[in-house]
Amino acid sequence: MQDSHKNVEVERTEVHKNSDSSLVASTFIKYAAYIIIFFGFLFFLIRYVFPKF
Repeated sequence: MQDSHKNVEVERTEVHKNSDSSLVASTFIKYAAYIIIFFGFLFFLIRYVFPKF
């Protein structure tokens, strides 16, 4: 049997986890806006809609 040596090049890639502060800040602002809108809607319901029943 003949052993054939193959020349195999392995390319290694490194994955770096980027923690971009601007991305974190924009996500925080988005979800904070959702929370403010949600509580504003609840305030509207409690203050103006429910007392009319």
